[in-house]
Amino acid sequence: MSTAARGTDFAVELRSVSKTYRSGPEPVVGLDEVSLGFPFGTFTAVMGPSGSGKSTLLRAAAGLEGIDGGRVLVDGTELGGLKDRDLTVLRRERIGFVFQSFNLLPSLTAAQNVALPPKLAGRRPAKGEVLAALASVGLAERAGHRPGELSGGQQQRVAIARALISRPAVVLADEPTGALDTRSGREVLALLRGLADDAGRAVVMVTHDPVAASYADRVVFLTDGRLAGSLDHPTADRIATRMASLESGLEPDLEVLGC
Repeated sequence: MSTAARGTDFAVELRSVSKTYRSGPEPVVGLDEVSLGFPFGTFTAVMGPSGSGKSTLLRAAAGLEGIDGGRVLVDGTELGGLKDRDLTVLRRERIGFVFQSFNLLPSLTAAQNVALPPKLAGRRPAKGEVLAALASVGLAERAGHRPGELSGGQQQRVAIARALISRPAVVLADEPTGALDTRSGREVLALLRGLADDAGRAVVMVTHDPVAASYADRVVFLTDGRLAGSLDHPTADRIATRMASLESGLEPDLEVLGC
């Protein structure tokens, strides 16, 4: 579907989104008036020091985290105006999730894991649909294997196929290579890079790894729940320099970063 038909250029938009956690003795700011858009056909990495708001941003974008102020829109639909059931349906149909820990059911085959989301939605996926999703991640021949019979990289690719089965508007990936060796991690990153080349989809990845983030079109930086700039066409060296400046509390040399 074209963006003209959709009526929006963004798979996900955050408009002046704020979130504060108040469960502890002192309130903790998760997000502070964050406005950010993730266009279709792009791969964005989200980075920042520990506690900067990366996970909060990802959860807010998915409708998994209630917000205190602002608006979150997925494929043009505002999440705040949805009933719980409608929000669940939107997450199931328009958002794909990829986690560091894979979250595959060990008793199910790769094909059965991929088929799980539509089955939970009350739809029986066609065998060809499931195999096509596995083929898109290079694992059609492993359809009958259980997670314990697959490498870590293969398990993550099955998890990506599962995320793709509903043809989502956005794939949200939380440290997707954190549990993988270098070679497997690069294979997964190349796969995510390729997914973002689809004009009907965006990929958003939280990572702490400058090399992983260099696969993205753009890196967005957070600190203390606020936007702290971005890099287009990033390299690992430029990302590492920017991260070092954020972690030290110093302003970066923008000429060095090419900003």
